[in-house]
This record gives sequence, structure tokens and C-alpha cells, in this order.
Amino acid sequence: MAWDEWDQLKTEAAGRQAASMQLNRVPDDPGTPAPGGDLRVGQQDLAAVGDAAFRLFDGLGKNGRDAWSISQTAAKDLSTQGYALGGALDHVQERWEKQLKTLLDACAHISNHMDFTQNAHAGDEYHVYGIVSSISTLDEGFTEGTQR
Repeated sequence: MAWDEWDQLKTEAAGRQAASMQLNRVPDDPGTPAPGGDLRVGQQDLAAVGDAAFRLFDGLGKNGRDAWSISQTAAKDLSTQGYALGGALDHVQERWEKQLKTLLDACAHISNHMDFTQNAHAGDEYHVYGIVSSISTLDEGFTEGTQR
């Protein structure tokens, strides 16, 4: 096969792929809102997510280390007696502790972020209300000027 032939085959293959490409989706209806424009989240939704994260954090904090001392004692005893299982149990316990800390951090982050988001949105609402109120005051001033 000559180089020119190879280039021609590559070009034809690329043309076939480009011509057959299609998106797997339903066409847009003219009466539907734009994609991504209908997502709504209320304060109750944010509070529920934050509350669930806090409850998970609280439960894991209280009960996530229940087996720690027993596992450490067993790992030490098994290692002292020459069993390799002692080192393996110690390794599992260390991995559990790392994973538990990561999960606790994630739960705390989610809970704190939901609290922050609630407060930020409340501040935004207050700010927007203030701007809209000042616009209506401005409108009244223009109305008063035209009535003279």
C-alpha cells in the first residue's frame, strides 16, 4: 500500500465518522424553558441537606471509633504472639481512622457550607429588596416632578 493510498483511506474514514456523528437527545420543544433554567432550591432544601450532614457527622463522631481500642489491643496481642494478622489488623484500623476523618471532614464541610449558603442567600434577598425599594422611591420622585 502506497502512502497516498493510506492518506486517502484515512480521509475517507474521517469523513464517514464526521457524517455519522449525532447527539443522543430529544430535540428541544419551542415551548420548554432553556436547559438548566428550571432548577430551584429553597431554604428548606438547603436546611435539610445541612441537617442530614450534621446528624451523620454527630453519629460518626460518637460511634465511629467504638472498636478502636479493642482492635488495637487485638492487633498488639496477635503481633506479640508472632501472627502476621496483628499487623494486618493494625493496618486496617489505621485505614479506618483515615477514612473516618475524611468522612467527618466532608460532613462538617457540607453542613457548614449549607449554613453559609442559607446566610448568603438571606443577605442577597435583603440586598435585592433594598435595591428594588430604592427604585420605587426613585420612581415616586419622578412621578412627583411630573405632577407640578
